[in-house]
Amino acid sequence: MSESLPPCPQCQSEYAYEMGALLVCPECAHEWNPEDAVDAGAIEARMVKDAVGNELADGDTVTIIKDLKVKGYANSIKVGTKVRGIRLIEPVNGHDLDCKVDGFGQMQLKSSVVKKVV
Repeated sequence: MSESLPPCPQCQSEYAYEMGALLVCPECAHEWNPEDAVDAGAIEARMVKDAVGNELADGDTVTIIKDLKVKGYANSIKVGTKVRGIRLIEPVNGHDLDCKVDGFGQMQLKSSVVKKVV
């Protein structure tokens, strides 16, 4: 074994061993795919913060902090509009929140234009 195996993601045991394509922990019997563990670490490392620095999570309620013009609509989304049940997504053109805004429907927002409701 020229390379060392990563520790168990559940109990941090250093005695993990390979069994086929999976890694197995003999202490807690946890099995995991080493490629998935790398991807999960990258996702966990990415934190999404609102305009004032609060950390956002799936299901949070936020308010809009500035008027937003929406293509195809005569009206804009006004300051103070509450948006419930946001979902964090991989950024698409800077938009990292997926949500449903009342009166406008499903859309993606940037975290820099929202404030978490505490």
